[in-house]
Amino acid sequence: MPEAASKAPAVPAADAAASAATPTPTLAGLRQVSDGWIKKYVLTYTMPDGSAYEYESASRKGPEAYRAELEAHARGESTASDAVCIVPQTPDSRLLLIREFRYPLNSWCIAFPAGLVDPGEDLAAAVDRELREETGYALRADLGAAALDPLPQAGFSSTGLTDETVQVVFAQVERVADAQPEPSELIEPFLLPIADVPCFLAENDTPIGTRAQLVLEAFARRR
Repeated sequence: MPEAASKAPAVPAADAAASAATPTPTLAGLRQVSDGWIKKYVLTYTMPDGSAYEYESASRKGPEAYRAELEAHARGESTASDAVCIVPQTPDSRLLLIREFRYPLNSWCIAFPAGLVDPGEDLAAAVDRELREETGYALRADLGAAALDPLPQAGFSSTGLTDETVQVVFAQVERVADAQPEPSELIEPFLLPIADVPCFLAENDTPIGTRAQLVLEAFARRR
């Protein structure tokens, strides 16, 4: 087969998100089936052929807020980030990570500092607060706004399960105090020289969060 025939047609980056030709299901109903810090829902969709389809999902939001968010997504509107994930770097080119006991895994897990954004809280305040609580570090005061470098848009944690959005932020940080985690948060901060990232990835046998894994691989492969 000629090489040209084996390639998919190029789509301009600006048009890629809007280029889907498949008809879109329509949200027809939402019912909550369990409550708690994490809520479980059953979503009912009308499929393009007119049939009904049910899908289970989870969210921290109540029914009204969750439905409003889903309808906003259908209109192509972005919504506020639920959480932040921070990639902190010290002045001496070390990355600040954490080992945290994660109850759903029954195991310690390697991750970057992260947490939920409080209602009405701006990005810089959320990042600085989470850093101080989990690690005892903070955004470098001498850099001002330049200490913060967020990715262009928030990403979704697990699109097959939940609506949670996480804004990944690269941050320049400095040690300011002792960490102050919640009693149920078992967290061990540690510093990893950027030059040692490839070796760390090759030797680590502790479960690792996907965001941490991808960011560390990017550092490892840029050399």
